[in-house]
Amino acid sequence: MKPLIIYCHPSRNSFTHAVKLIILKELALAGIDYRLTDLYADSFNPVLERQAWQCYAQGQYEQSLDRYVKDIQWCDTLVFIYPTWWHDIPAMLKGWFDRVLLPGIAFSLPSGTRKNVQPKLQKIERVMIFTSCGASWGMSKLVGEPGRKMIFRGLGFLCAKSLSRTFLAHYSMDNSTVESRQCHLRKVAEKIRKQIASSTKI
Repeated sequence: MKPLIIYCHPSRNSFTHAVKLIILKELALAGIDYRLTDLYADSFNPVLERQAWQCYAQGQYEQSLDRYVKDIQWCDTLVFIYPTWWHDIPAMLKGWFDRVLLPGIAFSLPSGTRKNVQPKLQKIERVMIFTSCGASWGMSKLVGEPGRKMIFRGLGFLCAKSLSRTFLAHYSMDNSTVESRQCHLRKVAEKIRKQIASSTKI
């Protein structure tokens, strides 16, 4: 198991940060080598600038993105940790998708008689999402959870056909309690342990 953790939150005092710490702790206890991308700590620029867009189809990217690209090529597991804002992923995280998962890296563009993109991330066997939502479970389902769908369906299409998907959200965060948050953190640890166990089976 080679997890790449994509973490997106501006505050070290957030519940999202606590979730990240639990995940890193479980991976460390299991002796799992992982890589961590902290988008805010990196001051990641989420904007796909005009010049970059003009080179987009060729899969060319700025040198500053080289580490992110190499991390994607290294991993077999993607772990996303973020707050859900406006029922979606944060803008900075969306920018990571726009600027890092480029043609030639994540997929091949349609050409000739080929009408659909061709996946290039088949080595990724697991995608995990850990998020928190101000909205309730019911409201989130009513809106449709676009962030979850984009990652599991859009990104998932580019990954292994037998892709394992894990989703865990703490809904109604504005009404959360110490007990609900502690319970959720235990669930986070359980989810990670389960994936670690499944990845080490022969």
